[in-house]
Amino acid sequence: MAAGSTARRGIDALGNVLRIVGMLIVTVLVVHIVLTLLDANPENGLTTLIRDLADTFNLGLSNLFLPEDPKLRVVLNYGTAALIWFAITTVVVRLVRRIP
Repeated sequence: MAAGSTARRGIDALGNVLRIVGMLIVTVLVVHIVLTLLDANPENGLTTLIRDLADTFNLGLSNLFLPEDPKLRVVLNYGTAALIWFAITTVVVRLVRRIP
């Protein structure tokens, strides 16, 4: 019984870590969108860091939609990536937590 409860705690811990990582990625993408909409200084260190991270996690979707308005482009493309990361995270965490 102790081994089963230890395994269960390990699985739950893994699920929590995966959820946190996935939500951090979603947060980076959303913060990038917000900084873009608020016209944050593109040369600022924080803005640059968030943009670089968002570019890393955008799933290749940075040019999926090409409206003329660059802000709308960021909202659509990075917003789509954020939604996909949210869905992936939700599914993976549920699958991990179903492990007996």
